[in-house]
Amino acid sequence: MLPVPRPNIEGIRPYKPGRPIEQVVRELGIKGPVIKLASNENPLGPSPRAISALRRVLPELHYYPEDSGHLLRTKLNAVHKVDPVSMILGNGSVDIIMMACLAYLEPGDELVMSDHSFMMARLGAAIANARLLEVPTLEYTHDLEQMLLRITPRTKIVYIDNPINPLGTIVTKDALNEFMAKVPEHVLVIIDEAYSEYITSRDYPKALDYYNQNKNVLVLRTFSKIYGLAGLRIGYGFARPEIIGCLAKVRLPFNASRCAQAAAVAALDDKRHVVRSRQNNEAGKEFLYRELKKLNKVFYLKSYANFVFINFAVDSQEMFEQLQHRGVITRTVKEYNFPNALRVSVGTPAENKRFMKALCEVVR
Repeated sequence: MLPVPRPNIEGIRPYKPGRPIEQVVRELGIKGPVIKLASNENPLGPSPRAISALRRVLPELHYYPEDSGHLLRTKLNAVHKVDPVSMILGNGSVDIIMMACLAYLEPGDELVMSDHSFMMARLGAAIANARLLEVPTLEYTHDLEQMLLRITPRTKIVYIDNPINPLGTIVTKDALNEFMAKVPEHVLVIIDEAYSEYITSRDYPKALDYYNQNKNVLVLRTFSKIYGLAGLRIGYGFARPEIIGCLAKVRLPFNASRCAQAAAVAALDDKRHVVRSRQNNEAGKEFLYRELKKLNKVFYLKSYANFVFINFAVDSQEMFEQLQHRGVITRTVKEYNFPNALRVSVGTPAENKRFMKALCEVVR
């Protein structure tokens, strides 16, 4: 006989990440180089300053990290002009999503989100045994008007990833301003800006503005994308101090490692690396758009993030596997109800060319 878990746990499907290079090489026995365009990582890697900071901290690994994250929160204060008492650090921003679900949701409460949004909010609601109210996207992005209509007195959280993952589209400043003006005060609005550093459009809203207006908002950022620190797991959130206090009660101690904090502080100082990463991303997307236009029966969305959503006329699983056998790892998005689509991260120029060469072989 085994211990019996909570009934709602039985139906939860664990999060399935993009396949790592090591696993693909091990399973398929590929001899040549394998490229990974599956998890929206920065193909340029981390800032050299972050690497130097890691080297400096290595002799201190026998010490626990400073749990308050004082140095990193001080640096974030200098960058964003947010009081450190209104910040929380996470083991990636997904950690903070989970904190919010654990702190605010109980059985019978509701979380409202788009049906094609990032999976972690869906998983957090399931773990908390809350009701998930999914709203169909409209023209491949959040339908904020319908999301507003789905809110009830039992709704505790609305989750908005902007850009939306895996589509790469955004809700505009005007649309989000209108939504935030109407959302009831009993609702915590989580705005996930994991890809915000890639965006230069004037139509893109800055969620920090809603924090400055004293709205009930939790703004999420991460060091996993443009800063290239996905392997260290470090993210952060901004919210009113009362909200941060609630999240802190369910936060695991030492959730931001000594290495992660040191690298993040250094990464924030390297603005040139951020600019180079953004330029590589923009050039890479333009290359992919040009090449994808040449293919028949291929639909893609122009993206504000560092990935491109590509829809095909056939089931994407076979395409995924054929690309993988050619040493190119992409990501199917069937769990987002897109059976014919792949999400492809923007790589280096050489990686983008290799992906398109492999894709042309598969499609034709």
